[in-house]
Amino acid sequence: MPTGSFTPQGRAGSGQSGFTYLYVLMLIALIGMGLAAAGSLWHTDAQRARESELLYIGDQYRKAIRNFYELDPGQPRLPKTVDELLEDRRRPSIVRHLRRAYRDPITGEEFALIRTPDTQGIAGVFSRSSARPIKTAGFLPEDEAFSQAASYADWQFVFRPPAVPVTPSASAPANQPVPSRPSIGAPAR
Repeated sequence: MPTGSFTPQGRAGSGQSGFTYLYVLMLIALIGMGLAAAGSLWHTDAQRARESELLYIGDQYRKAIRNFYELDPGQPRLPKTVDELLEDRRRPSIVRHLRRAYRDPITGEEFALIRTPDTQGIAGVFSRSSARPIKTAGFLPEDEAFSQAASYADWQFVFRPPAVPVTPSASAPANQPVPSRPSIGAPAR
């Protein structure tokens, strides 16, 4: 019989190996819970970063549409396509109101367009995502309505052209109605 490897009760240290096994299982469970918490935190942080990018890109589209509209004060109009924002050929030299056609950072797809009912010009963009935003406060004044949004699709980045004042001319009747701001139609979802 070999000496030192067995005791009269059985294997040497068999009671200790059970505690080591339980200790390793508890350690694995704690590490798993820590990784799950870190994953949740990372997901929330990534979502906040995508929201911030959506706010920036949406504002870029709104500014580009405004710049396109204001480029020709004599005949202001909204762009018909996103390509017109990328290459405005109404001048002798091409004007680029938008650097590139950005994708929606929430869905990864193209933005949905908001068109005016009368001219079918692009007045704005919005995300097609139905997910609930994390951010609910601290918006810029032009985005203050976003605090009431139920989904990212409610974050609509719209340029509203100013009302064009019309002064009655000598040949026009004095009681002619003054045109109001163009109404922006509900986006097609």
